Amino acid sequence: MASYVIGIDYGTLSGRSVLVDTANGHVAASAAFDYPHGVLDRSLPDGTPLPADYALQYPQDYLDVIYRTIPRLLETSGISGDDIVGIGLDATACTVLPLDKQGQPLCFRYPSEPQSYIKMWKHHGAQALANRLTRAAESVCPELLMSMGGSISAESFFPKLWEVWEQAPWLYEEMYEYMEVADWIIQHMTGSAHRNGCAAGYKAQYVPGVGYPGPALFEKAGFRPKGCITDKMPSPVVPVGETAGYLTEAVAEKLGLKAGIPVASGLVDAHVCVPAAGIAQEGHMLMIIGTSACHMVMGKEAKAVPGICGFVDGGIMPGFAGFEAGQSSVGDLYAWFVSNCVPASYFDAAKAHDMSIHSYLSLLASRKEPGETGLLALDWLNGNRSTLCNYDLSALVLGMTMQTKCEDVYRALIESTAFGCRAIVDNFKNHGVRVDRFTASGGISLKNPFVMQLYSDVLNMPVEVIRAEVGPALGSAIFAAVAAGAYDNVQAAAQAMKSETVAIYMPRPDNAHLYEALYREYMLLYEYFGKTEQIMQRLRSIRKSEGKRSS
Repeated sequence: MASYVIGIDYGTLSGRSVLVDTANGHVAASAAFDYPHGVLDRSLPDGTPLPADYALQYPQDYLDVIYRTIPRLLETSGISGDDIVGIGLDATACTVLPLDKQGQPLCFRYPSEPQSYIKMWKHHGAQALANRLTRAAESVCPELLMSMGGSISAESFFPKLWEVWEQAPWLYEEMYEYMEVADWIIQHMTGSAHRNGCAAGYKAQYVPGVGYPGPALFEKAGFRPKGCITDKMPSPVVPVGETAGYLTEAVAEKLGLKAGIPVASGLVDAHVCVPAAGIAQEGHMLMIIGTSACHMVMGKEAKAVPGICGFVDGGIMPGFAGFEAGQSSVGDLYAWFVSNCVPASYFDAAKAHDMSIHSYLSLLASRKEPGETGLLALDWLNGNRSTLCNYDLSALVLGMTMQTKCEDVYRALIESTAFGCRAIVDNFKNHGVRVDRFTASGGISLKNPFVMQLYSDVLNMPVEVIRAEVGPALGSAIFAAVAAGAYDNVQAAAQAMKSETVAIYMPRPDNAHLYEALYREYMLLYEYFGKTEQIMQRLRSIRKSEGKRSS
């Protein structure tokens, strides 16, 4: 008798659920739900304005994902809820929210307070606090800092928690727990509060058997609330690959499922894609390329690598050290350019060719040779996550003339993201972490062959693309199958349920040679604006001071 599991993926703008056959990973049905409130970066739902660098979300949108998509899976597939044996889910991280003791989001009670909402992974409002934590860690716990690539990110847990205390101390005191959104959804489904080992390790520097960073770090930095900081994170940590709880009768009835089925411990959306790609060995990098990009690779031993997001023993898959790096803006960068810099005539031409604007610009850009545009760009529209770990940096396009065309800039921006990826790969290799094989997943990898061929040329490596349009959701389903007992471990489940490879892009020798020269020029800009000169940071400071004066 066939058995099925459900995998749920919470992305930046929407959530998606898939119904998956445990025997072979076949996706029997898929359903998505766009968050009605989207990203709150200008104002709250009641009109309360938000400062620059804020990126918030409304918790009800996340709850609506499960109640809208799971019944639809059963309806469209014709599969009975009695045949569902497990659930797994993932979400972006660090995407966190404050809860009361009953597990209710505080923004339901305080809709005009920004600190009461979900803070997205790309919320950078606490960058100054992250910098203070980094400086404190340099003297108090440098070994912790090295495990995070040499810098504490504004996208990690403690700067966001500190920001609540600094901006709304009364809310901090009232809050019972500050929790990853994936863990909150699991608590809602199971009635059991846990924190997943993946996000706890990578985003809150949790070490099994040791715990979270000690109070000396926060004391040195100036984060001194009453009591212990970890009082706001009381729930126990569940390791990757284990069960977090079991579906309650109340939630099961609403979803059309059986009460008591296991719910796997949550994971970060990028990391969960590794088993979906069938990766169960060291040296095989997976890049998830979407609005941002995450780069995961596993090794046999944990080691410090400067400039990465971190490494966690068992953080991606039991039995391996999992290394993570990333780029804060990839698809976001392409989308920004299309939304703000492309004339209407290009949209008209794309429509006449029955193409999307991205496909049309890619077609035009593909007609140029490497270096022909005369342009070079830095891909830091949303700061630099790896290897500089600096969110005060900004983007740059160098070399424009009166002859520069729209497609030239578009190509230069794509090249800049590929160069940024190359910088990450080289950094791993230079510090003893093997990268022998490269696989890409995510919407861009499936939709835009021009981009993926360009990446192969820049990396001078074959780039494999997997089919997984729903890679994170499939990965969550794989962990659900392990929780349900269909497989003994994640490695076995990954081999049986993995997504298939649909394309392999081979580097073109002539282009790879030209890109070697361009990459050297890129790294000169990278070092100058990222390490030597502080002009980008000064411009950001001037912008903020002028913004305060005009308000």
